[in-house]
Amino acid sequence: MTQTAATDHTAIREFRVSFSDEELADLRRRISATRWPERETVTDDSQGVRLAMMQELARHWATDYDWRRCEARLNALPQFMIEIDGLDIHFIHVRSQHEDALPLIVTHGWPGSIIEQLKIIEPLTNPTARGAGPSARTRSTSSTTTRWTAAATSPPGSSRSCSAKRSARASGRCATTRADSESRASS
Repeated sequence: MTQTAATDHTAIREFRVSFSDEELADLRRRISATRWPERETVTDDSQGVRLAMMQELARHWATDYDWRRCEARLNALPQFMIEIDGLDIHFIHVRSQHEDALPLIVTHGWPGSIIEQLKIIEPLTNPTARGAGPSARTRSTSSTTTRWTAAATSPPGSSRSCSAKRSARASGRCATTRADSESRASS
């Protein structure tokens, strides 16, 4: 992963996902080397996710998942990092082509990833491309649509932001941190 160097640690820095072939090979190797527990002792989901489902998911990540396609999807959008309270926060910030667009912060939960939010960014920031009406700053109805400037963030401790260890001390300030990063990105 690469970021633009900045002398001011609180500055917004451009960011691009960039995994080396070696990192991806190591990831696939580690996934394939997983030591699995014994099969669950019940026939329902009361003991959690079924072993067979986890094994199929791991097989998919190790052999079928197109990590380069994912990297390209992320890098097609403007990504940034910002340091707040000593924590690096990753976010995608897409401005609407409409001047009167409202700011919108989209976050994902755990477990989850910012990748889950990629499918909603374009419809939110450019609703007219999907046939929405010309009206703005109103709730969505059959004839009018709100236009948004979308910012999708990765909460502290998630895959693109700072480590979970460093974020534990700030977990109670996540909302403030996100709001601060998005207000700084919008200016």
